[in-house]
Amino acid sequence: MFEVKKKLEVLRVEFLESWKKLELDRKLIEMTALEAEVAVPELWNNPDEAKKKMEDLAHLHAEVDDWRVLKMQFTDIHELIDLGDESLVEEITAQLVAMEEKLGTLKQALRFTGKYDGGGAIVRITSGAGGVEAMDWAGMLERMYLRWAEKEVVKVTNLERVMGEEAGIKTSVMEFDGRNVYGRLKSEHGTHRLVRLSPFNADNLRQTSFALVEVLPVIKNDQDVKISPDDIRVDVYRSGGHGGQSVNTTDSAVRITHLPTGIVVAIQNERSQVQNREKAMEILRGKLQQMMREQSAESVDKLRAGESASWGQQIRNYVLHPYKMVKDTRTKYEESDAEGVLDGRLSGFIEAYLDFV
Repeated sequence: MFEVKKKLEVLRVEFLESWKKLELDRKLIEMTALEAEVAVPELWNNPDEAKKKMEDLAHLHAEVDDWRVLKMQFTDIHELIDLGDESLVEEITAQLVAMEEKLGTLKQALRFTGKYDGGGAIVRITSGAGGVEAMDWAGMLERMYLRWAEKEVVKVTNLERVMGEEAGIKTSVMEFDGRNVYGRLKSEHGTHRLVRLSPFNADNLRQTSFALVEVLPVIKNDQDVKISPDDIRVDVYRSGGHGGQSVNTTDSAVRITHLPTGIVVAIQNERSQVQNREKAMEILRGKLQQMMREQSAESVDKLRAGESASWGQQIRNYVLHPYKMVKDTRTKYEESDAEGVLDGRLSGFIEAYLDFV
């Protein structure tokens, strides 16, 4: 029984350290307060506010519930040990092994302790110079992330999509909604380089193409990234995208320019100007947050004007000729199954990045 007690104490210390790092006591208090708020019938007079509180509550439950169950298991197994019955050693040992495995799984959450890691992400793909080649490459990347989302059961909403004249896309903006999505996809932020034999060239020459992938946190609270109304210019215009007659015949599209930095965000996919403005502001907050991180700025007003350095951050090479290889320039992680990677198998690259940072 001594060895069992020793094993339990080691696990208990590891559990409590993780509990503290994840600030679960604070999150339990927040969860209790939210449960009280959503139980008040008057809250539902404002459906938008009620929906947000319910979403926040669901996220807290997802973060906390499994840890609470494991905490109760520690209490139960401690009571079994206190009985001092040697015939229970085998059963207790088996439970400890299961608890150790569960704790190992739950500790993966420690990799997503950034402020926005636990939430969704906005992915913006932009084709680089090179015409149809680059646009086709941007389209391949778009498909790669959609396939990843499908495998990971992550909901994707298309926010903006500008098709290429001959193939691929010029720009694609998508919102990925799920647990720890930003924490996982932030590894994809940067320039992606493709080397292949050109399918658009009669001579089938080797071609190098570039596309920029921006991964931004979903920031719905304007208190997190404060933007002065005097610092933005809002232009409205007639949408040219899909969505039905009302989208194409009304001035519902919105373009927001952040004057100090020159960042421009345009959205036209939603049916109303209000919805497009709200989504554009959400993306702008994400871009400013990313820019603050790149420049190590404490606030928006400390940002330096000009383009982000993102185009200079080549993070991954995809080589389809003369050999097949996908290699991350930061972690040095590589895979020879390039088709599998382009079909959404990104877990190896994501895990390598999480271990690297």
